[in-house]
Amino acid sequence: MRWAGRGGARLALAAAVVLGAALVAVIAVRTPWVVLPEPPGGATPVDPTAGLSVEQLDLAQSFAAAIRPASLAALVLGLTVSAVLGLTRLGGRLVRAVAAPLGGGWVWQVLLGVTALAVIGRVVTLPLSAYGEMIRHRYGLSTRSWGLWLRDVVVSLAIDTALTALGLTLLVWLARRAPGTWWAWAGAGAAALVVVGSFLWPVLMEPAFNRFTPMAAGQLRSDLLALAEENGTPVEDVLVSDASRRTTALNAYVSGFGSTRRIVVYDNVLGLLPDDEIESIVAHELGHVATDDVLTGTLTGALGAGAGVALLGWLLAGPRVLRRSGADSAGDPRVVPTVLFLLAVGTLLSTPLQNLVSRHIEARADVHALDLTGDPGAFIDMQQRLAVTNLSDPDPPAVWQWLFGSHPTVAQRVALARDWERLAGR
Repeated sequence: MRWAGRGGARLALAAAVVLGAALVAVIAVRTPWVVLPEPPGGATPVDPTAGLSVEQLDLAQSFAAAIRPASLAALVLGLTVSAVLGLTRLGGRLVRAVAAPLGGGWVWQVLLGVTALAVIGRVVTLPLSAYGEMIRHRYGLSTRSWGLWLRDVVVSLAIDTALTALGLTLLVWLARRAPGTWWAWAGAGAAALVVVGSFLWPVLMEPAFNRFTPMAAGQLRSDLLALAEENGTPVEDVLVSDASRRTTALNAYVSGFGSTRRIVVYDNVLGLLPDDEIESIVAHELGHVATDDVLTGTLTGALGAGAGVALLGWLLAGPRVLRRSGADSAGDPRVVPTVLFLLAVGTLLSTPLQNLVSRHIEARADVHALDLTGDPGAFIDMQQRLAVTNLSDPDPPAVWQWLFGSHPTVAQRVALARDWERLAGR
């Protein structure tokens, strides 16, 4: 049995390495590392102000200085609580205790244990979240009432908890049924869930937070539909989201696949941006569709999920990790807090790589928007207006951008548009 356990651990590690290598290969091939050739005379120097006024820069930097410490503190606090529960026997005892009134069966231990751990983690960080919301109110970014904010917290927590509880129940069940190969079945299931979720999320989850109505017939609607046709990615409808109930931030996006694909425009965009700037935003989002970025993200997510579960199988095959939680095996519900901690650490460690890839993909979508509209002036005006309205720091600290920046900075995007303009001879 001991030999089989060691053999299974080696097999899990080998699977993690193979899937990880496949993930790296897909990222290397599918990521647009160079999105635009360098124009004659060299690239446009990045202006750290992005053309914003001193007053606008001061306000954006003041907001960043107020919100970033709270965001970092919430991240550190959440991870610390997860570590305390996952790397000591306290978490395992909690899992057993919450299920005891219902007989203490393993299913109840997983379901109620995940729920209790999620609620504890959310409650501990709730004051920091409330502080962040207060800052957004103070700077005019949030329009949510505190009742609506609390409702969003509860709904988000409920959705995340339900999905996590379902996933971990399946994982523990597999570990109990197939102790030597559970990680292989669970990895395949996790990859499949990523694929299914990417298709169902826009249809099932978006309505949980916003209401959508068809955009009224008019020139803008006609132009957006024509833009999608020109892009080779026709959409079923153009919808308006009631985002102004929550925020003053401006945005638009494309969601869904095939017959469910639609353009969604925030309602506050319609009153603040001219049509050509709205078209530039939508053209960027259509760029993601044209280059199959969602499908690429789904593939990398599936490979990452499979590799992550295989690595988890290797970690849980030995006694060191299990001993910390008091669990006897991966099929013991007391392992749940440890699994959640390992998932949190894995997510945190992979974030810089994900954001590096994301920044290049977003830059390619910017170039696509410029190609599709042929209007660099509208693109630059739109980027500056979004930066002012959303209080985006146009040139954040390099470390912050490396860790958390999923998009190029506003200063970089403006410089990119200038390069495109020079290459196009406009």
